[in-house]
Amino acid sequence: MTRHPLFIDGAFTASARTREIRAPWSGEVIAEVDEADASQMEQAISAASHAFPTLRAVSRYMRSRLLAEMASELEARRADLVASIVNEAGKPSTLADGEVTRAIATFTIGAEEAKRYGGELCPVDLDPGGRAYDLAQTFFTPRGPVLAITPFNFPLNLVAHKVVPALAVGAPVLIKPAPQTPGAARILAEIFAAARERVGDARESIPPAALQVVSAPNEVASLAVTDPRMAVVSFTGSAEVGWNLQAMARGKRVVLELGGNASVIVHDDADLARAAARAAFGAFAYAGQVCISVQNLWVQAQVYERFKALFLAEVGKIAWGDPRVTGTLGGPLIDGRAADRLMRWIDEARQGGARVLAGGTRDGNTLTPTVIEGAPPSSDIVCEEAFGPVAVLTPYGSIDEAIGRVNGSRYGLQAGVFTESLSVVRRAVEGLEVGAVLINEVPTYRADHLPYGGVKSSGLGREGVRYAMEEYSERKTVVMWRG
Repeated sequence: MTRHPLFIDGAFTASARTREIRAPWSGEVIAEVDEADASQMEQAISAASHAFPTLRAVSRYMRSRLLAEMASELEARRADLVASIVNEAGKPSTLADGEVTRAIATFTIGAEEAKRYGGELCPVDLDPGGRAYDLAQTFFTPRGPVLAITPFNFPLNLVAHKVVPALAVGAPVLIKPAPQTPGAARILAEIFAAARERVGDARESIPPAALQVVSAPNEVASLAVTDPRMAVVSFTGSAEVGWNLQAMARGKRVVLELGGNASVIVHDDADLARAAARAAFGAFAYAGQVCISVQNLWVQAQVYERFKALFLAEVGKIAWGDPRVTGTLGGPLIDGRAADRLMRWIDEARQGGARVLAGGTRDGNTLTPTVIEGAPPSSDIVCEEAFGPVAVLTPYGSIDEAIGRVNGSRYGLQAGVFTESLSVVRRAVEGLEVGAVLINEVPTYRADHLPYGGVKSSGLGREGVRYAMEEYSERKTVVMWRG
């Protein structure tokens, strides 16, 4: 059985408190994780604080080399990482392999961004008073140590999206991984330890506390959230937890990547076959356990029945079951509580008059791909984040009606629009209250170099390597008097 120790100030450390990890698919105990007590969390916070002055002074060249070396080592450890993600998260192996590929890209992007992350020159002589000055320069300086709290569903790449920008700007990062899936972060700690040894030279080196991994119960993790030595809190997870963390972290920079109940609008001029195929993938890949999974499908009434038939046919093709089997698209939910909640929401929608067109059955932690129509507009399955294999079909009349239905959600992460009409595209882009609009694509798509984040209850700030680097930095201005 695998053991996941703490990684504090460059050393792997045991704890008096441990916890078992069970595979979502089989229920077997597959790992044991050490959880920090208050004194060990204090040790990690202190180490990050003391490492900050050293790391911020490390050259861009050296920070870039570290990230590039870690990208290379991720490739070398691909098999270990895939196995960890499949076993602990229940993610199908093909998707787990894709996550490793994306993480390598995230580190590679960071290695390049670290080289060119500087500032800009600004003219000062725009008014009479400015003529006495030569120029102004702005540049970025890291705010301080980053606390990264990460979710179970992307246990490697969503860790990378916090680690990479922190190291790129010169800020130590303290990772608190999801309790269900700490394995990928533990392997990343091993990768970091090896990489920092390889890239160091006689002139400068990376401090060992530049990256730390500390699993901890909530009451211990909260010590880091409130500690003034941690300058940034970056959290990915549920809206309820995220906004509570923001309230706890007063005075800090807080970046929140929260939930969503992503919508797709299918207009009557769309390529219905492509829309149906992409929507089925977007709704049911990894059993819908993605914050930008397709949940609500708004289909123009004129093509509703045709699209429904195409969509159900695509859903019927999905390979479902053991995540270790190549080709499986969807498998178990992360645990029984998640399955219980979804079954309760489906039953409540049924009682409100909804019709289950496919799925709606459960075997252990696994729910079959479920398609619903006629769900009450106020039902949880429409309004809240399902985070599971459920898609809700609803017809609409005009594009303005569809935009209004999407905007009626308290979430606003990403949305997709399928249409051939430039007018519809313009109205959707201008009108949809979301962080990103994808045209003729599902909102489940994300590129790791692009800005990513939402509005309303979907979060605060932006990720994407360059954009997270800005979140983790202060902009400083220098003005030169002409003399």
